[in-house]
Amino acid sequence: MTATAPAPAAATPDEQHRVTVVSWKVPITFGIFTVLLAILYALTPHEGDTTFRLAVGSDFFSLPDLVVPSSATAWVTIVIMALATGASAWMSRQRRKTPLWLVIVYTVAVLVGFLAWAAAGGTVPMVGLLAGSLGLAVPIIFGALGGVIGERVGVVNIAIEGQLLAGAFSAAVVGSITGVPIAGLIAAMVAGMLVALVLSVFAITYYVNQVIVGVVLNVLVIGVTSFMFSQVLVPNSALLNSPTRFQTLPIPILGEIPLIGPILFRQTLVVYIMYIAVFLVWWGMFRTKWGLRLRAVGEHPQAADTVGIKVAATRYWNMLLAGAIAGIGGSFFTLVSVPAFNREMTAGAGFIALAAVIFGKWDPIRATLAALLFGFASNLQGILGVIGSPVPSQFMLMLPYLVTIFAVAGLVGRSRPPAASGIPYEKQ
Repeated sequence: MTATAPAPAAATPDEQHRVTVVSWKVPITFGIFTVLLAILYALTPHEGDTTFRLAVGSDFFSLPDLVVPSSATAWVTIVIMALATGASAWMSRQRRKTPLWLVIVYTVAVLVGFLAWAAAGGTVPMVGLLAGSLGLAVPIIFGALGGVIGERVGVVNIAIEGQLLAGAFSAAVVGSITGVPIAGLIAAMVAGMLVALVLSVFAITYYVNQVIVGVVLNVLVIGVTSFMFSQVLVPNSALLNSPTRFQTLPIPILGEIPLIGPILFRQTLVVYIMYIAVFLVWWGMFRTKWGLRLRAVGEHPQAADTVGIKVAATRYWNMLLAGAIAGIGGSFFTLVSVPAFNREMTAGAGFIALAAVIFGKWDPIRATLAALLFGFASNLQGILGVIGSPVPSQFMLMLPYLVTIFAVAGLVGRSRPPAASGIPYEKQ
């Protein structure tokens, strides 16, 4: 009789090797920007002191100005950036992701060092810089929220630019006719929903390529609003293009907190709606049945269909919601920022919102932070121009877009969009 050797025992989960792929993009990007800024500071040193003004006159109490030596501060931040680069490289070598807090530390070091160097001998009004950054980021944040909802439910919302522009146009016209900014806000939501509805019909019902439809809709809205502006609004600007703006609504007590109060709590209704919208979208997406169904449809629509979720209806309703949110962002242009509509006044904010969606890895909070970063870069060019910084104006005009490229291409790392995003679902 021949003995049969026992079969080898199956490997336990603890004995199985897991292969973790970690991107080296973050440490490489950190290293490149650290070297570039070090070369910049070495070749063009700026002597003198930089003053960071932290208070305004109406605060509970005034924070003292922070005065730092420009050159020394710049080089201290270079050391911090180098240490962050080394830590990120070590984590990548250990097959660990670079944590968000380290990215924030690196980004703050870059901004502090660059401000200290660029504003040498001048004063940086931090309240104005940060409050202006928030204002510039508001429409991008609304657009990014619409983009996150769309992609999470399986539709690539390329038409954010069109939704913002349609919202701005409708808010200006209705706000001018009625004299009630709330009416303009509601009209902007409806306009955003209409653009989203057209995108949904072609993408969900007729299975047309979503990117192509979104691009065409953007061009269409630009064309229609430009034609209406020149042929209708310009000849009747007093009646149709002079909307009543939202007034600033300071929140008692909170608005007087030094530094934070003037930035966050002396804002208009649209900004307060944005605070609420960011929280509700995040909470609803990850804490409610609505969010579970939305994410299920965006990840595996066939599985969602088998458990009774109506995929097409879910995508339609959520796209309309996304359009309404983006429309509110459009109303900010004409009801808060500038009390009149101008052709193509969104200036590509919808595409920056798409970049924020990717940078934020399809998460509402992260996308909001990405939009705030772009708003900061956009406002920084204006502030440095006002204080007479020696930085060339051409570079300052490029700065917001360089920051966007740096953030999206270098800091995102490995990310995976919703599995069914951009893929039409045909029920079997």
